[in-house]
Amino acid sequence: QVQLVESGGGLVQPGGSLRLSCTASGTIFPFNAMGWYRQAPGKQRELVAVMPRGDNTNYADSVKGRFTTSGDNARNTVYLQMNSLKPEDTGVYYCNLNRFGRDYWGEGTLVTVSS
Repeated sequence: QVQLVESGGGLVQPGGSLRLSCTASGTIFPFNAMGWYRQAPGKQRELVAVMPRGDNTNYADSVKGRFTTSGDNARNTVYLQMNSLKPEDTGVYYCNLNRFGRDYWGEGTLVTVSS
């Protein structure tokens, strides 16, 4: 099985930054892709960034130029650096791993952008 644990959420003012982490454990290799999704209150979950294994990250248009992914293979951890945060970035951020066509999800971490 695969376990994903997110951390790093919190309250930040507009224009601020946060870095989210997602640590994966269990039988994670090989996998097709990892990604970050978010769900705002009253809205459907949406893609933020997807990191196909061995390929470049694809970002949602709404976060391009502001959010950046990175990874630490030794720690099985991926990061989402979020800069120039806006109130509309508020939501629960989920880490995703796709392996053999099956999606695994973390429990999410709440990001609130508000003054």
